[in-house]
Amino acid sequence: MKELVELIAKSLVDNPDEVSVNEVSRGESIVLELTVSKDDMGKVIGKQGRIAKAIRTVVKAAAVKENKRVVVEIV
Repeated sequence: MKELVELIAKSLVDNPDEVSVNEVSRGESIVLELTVSKDDMGKVIGKQGRIAKAIRTVVKAAAVKENKRVVVEIV
């Protein structure tokens, strides 16, 4: 999951070197914290949060196949 989020984020931003994903386990779920540079924050979130919602949807679909619960947070 971590690699999937990182791949998607790096393809969206201008500074792919500043993209980092931190995986944190909280109880039954896994939280993926996505960090990008301030200049690229708008590109990852998108207008009205549409790109962020799409990223979360793709990750949740991949997590269902592995019987896991994954949450993506943009920090």
